[in-house]
Amino acid sequence: MATTHPSATTQRPTEHYRQGEREFWRHYGLEPSEHVITVGSPSSRLRVQEVGSGPPVIFVHGTGGSGAYFAPLIAQLDGVRCLVIDRPGWGLSEPIDFAGRDYAALVAGLLRDALDRLGVEQVDAVGGSIGNTWVLRLAQAHPARVKRLVWLGGFPRSELGVPPFIRLLASPLGRVIARLAEREPIMRKQLAGLGHDATVRSGAMDAYLHWRTAEARETHFLRHERAMIQAVLNRQGFADGVAVDDEELAGLRHPALLVHGTADPVGSTKLWQRTIDCLPHGTLHTVDGGGHLPWYDNPDDVGSAVNSFLTT
Repeated sequence: MATTHPSATTQRPTEHYRQGEREFWRHYGLEPSEHVITVGSPSSRLRVQEVGSGPPVIFVHGTGGSGAYFAPLIAQLDGVRCLVIDRPGWGLSEPIDFAGRDYAALVAGLLRDALDRLGVEQVDAVGGSIGNTWVLRLAQAHPARVKRLVWLGGFPRSELGVPPFIRLLASPLGRVIARLAEREPIMRKQLAGLGHDATVRSGAMDAYLHWRTAEARETHFLRHERAMIQAVLNRQGFADGVAVDDEELAGLRHPALLVHGTADPVGSTKLWQRTIDCLPHGTLHTVDGGGHLPWYDNPDDVGSAVNSFLTT
């Protein structure tokens, strides 16, 4: 069973952040419960939110927000127990030191420990952006613990290189960027650059922007993400274990669904089709005009695709 500490956090966020997050979940008709579990060696505390009942599905987010950013997708899913992780240093999870450690083994071990603490033997695993790498590493290292994989948006591939913003965040200037609380106008520009301009203009991401403003103001997620990025970059690009190559994909036996928005600046439809072609059991679902977080642009379409995949 989970080691649960209902009020345990290290970043000690104000009630304003918790309230903003609650309002964001409620916007989608959801009321998650919360666990804080001890994982890793040396150990740290990881926050997991739980929604629904049925077969368990674990969610690992990217850099677009902590675990709650999956809310529009989760609202579309039927008959599953959603276990939504805040990655280390995000939301209400403690940061960890990634420096000098095997990235693939580390993240797979953290997720395995989370499943152990939650008393879950086997899951379907959903990732977003860099979270796709996390769930893939879990499936590689502990194949019996994962049934199916869902990848949302582009993720590090060997031929893509390091995105310019990630390089910038790792640079000395990144220290200044990480210390400045993100403002809503800046977030709007960032989302437009990620392929979500039309969705933002429509007002469909207003609840997301309100929640992310509170997160930026009252947690230190960007400082922690910067530390992780600095630990996994070198002069050649990403360190081993971060970017995924064709040989690794070919060895993956799990069924996998990759959801790609055609306006996502990470990679291209051609690259993600080739990625799926490397897999023994892969499916590509494209969202016309969707960005890096395609479940915001067309939640009905993405929810239907994911529901169908998880129940087939």
